[in-house]
Amino acid sequence: MNNAKKTSGRLIKKYPNRRLYDTQTSAYITLADVKQLVLDNQEFTVVDAKTGEDLTRSILLQIILEEEAGGSPIFSSRALMQVIRFYGNAMQGMMAPYLEKNIQAFVEMQNKFAEQSKGMYEGKPFDAEVWAQFMAAQGPVMQGMMSNYIEQSKNLFLQAQEQMQNQAKTMFGTFPFGAPPDKPPK
Repeated sequence: MNNAKKTSGRLIKKYPNRRLYDTQTSAYITLADVKQLVLDNQEFTVVDAKTGEDLTRSILLQIILEEEAGGSPIFSSRALMQVIRFYGNAMQGMMAPYLEKNIQAFVEMQNKFAEQSKGMYEGKPFDAEVWAQFMAAQGPVMQGMMSNYIEQSKNLFLQAQEQMQNQAKTMFGTFPFGAPPDKPPK
């Protein structure tokens, strides 16, 4: 039975020998090639060659693991521990959309800075070196903006949590959970 979703992008098959096969180019590829597809904004799906099971998330997590093990990790140990704590937590369902929205907002902010700074560097592409120079010059301003952004994000999360608690109280408030009886039985 084929569990893979239909996709308009590339189809990459993963074989039992752990090799990845790009059906579009009819060639075996590496995780570095898959990373490049991500960087190039190429749509793709990775499926198990035998079962058709979608393995895209698993492959993306492998790429993140390799990047984190490299020189400059994005996630601190503390941040990873916090993410792990959300699994099985009542707030787990809210975590993915929350993270997606925050990452999207960060990408939009980065794109805005890149667009606004084009004139600063004679129309050259805004590559990593130029970004590093820009950040060095704008560090304190950026830190202030990020602090404000993080504070707003935290407040939104706390408001959502409070709203859920209020909804739960409203829904379950009529039930006598844990309420002491009027008179103890004799």
